[in-house]
Amino acid sequence: MNRTARGAAFTVLAMLSFASMDAISKWLVVDYTLGQIMWIRYAVFCVFAWLVVRPRGFVRALRSARPWLQAGRSLLALVESFVFVLAFRYLPLADVHALAATAPLIVIALGVLFLGERAGLARWVAVFAGFIGMLLIVRPGFRDLNTALLLPIAGAFMWGVYQILTRLCSRSDSSDTTLVWSAFVGFAASTAVGPWSWQWPSAAVWALMIVAAVLGALAQYALILALDYAEASAVQPYCYTLLVWVTLLGLVVFGDFPDAWTIAGGVVIVSSSLFAWWRDRQLSAATA
Repeated sequence: MNRTARGAAFTVLAMLSFASMDAISKWLVVDYTLGQIMWIRYAVFCVFAWLVVRPRGFVRALRSARPWLQAGRSLLALVESFVFVLAFRYLPLADVHALAATAPLIVIALGVLFLGERAGLARWVAVFAGFIGMLLIVRPGFRDLNTALLLPIAGAFMWGVYQILTRLCSRSDSSDTTLVWSAFVGFAASTAVGPWSWQWPSAAVWALMIVAAVLGALAQYALILALDYAEASAVQPYCYTLLVWVTLLGLVVFGDFPDAWTIAGGVVIVSSSLFAWWRDRQLSAATA
């Protein structure tokens, strides 16, 4: 398996983990504060990061060639997470992810402008096909416009910038370093608000919070590995699989059965991702 294919596989895993975490977060944010949810999430993330890097040395992983870039990227990830969880309080899960699906377009544009990456016709076609699939799923569901819709739009932009910064960090730091900084900077920042808005959860809620935190940590690490293996623009078509996972979780968890338009949109998204993967493999084989 070449590096681009590995990046694609890790991206799909990250999207599944993010979708599962978001479904749990939407339920939690009704009764618990954002600060508490994020504090617990990053506390578990720190444990996860420590377990991953410990065999190769935790102190070694802390050393970064670009500490300010790592710190800024990690803080941006925390703010972006706050914004999306807040959006889940006011908007349906599908609407939030529909707007968040604009992030791949942002990444490709920023990747070309700031990273010097090349986005061939196949990648652009795949991304726009995925965008059409997203429109089929959500079909203008924003008739009653409100200011809450600005939250996922802002979150999508921050998510796109975050991926570009992660790719920049991968040029000088290992994935272990990026993981450790993501976890511990986010935990330090969330500690400023988390303990002060504490509501003691029940045992069941504790379990859900920990599961959501583990899923978030797994998603972050998978995305770091994806951007370590492949260019940011190369993995963007696979980010649209997030909408497929959200649709499936809506059916299983919330009982929302997808209609024909939603199924058609999912087919378009999956097909565009597979097309991008097939085309990248062809180009890699030709180069080799």
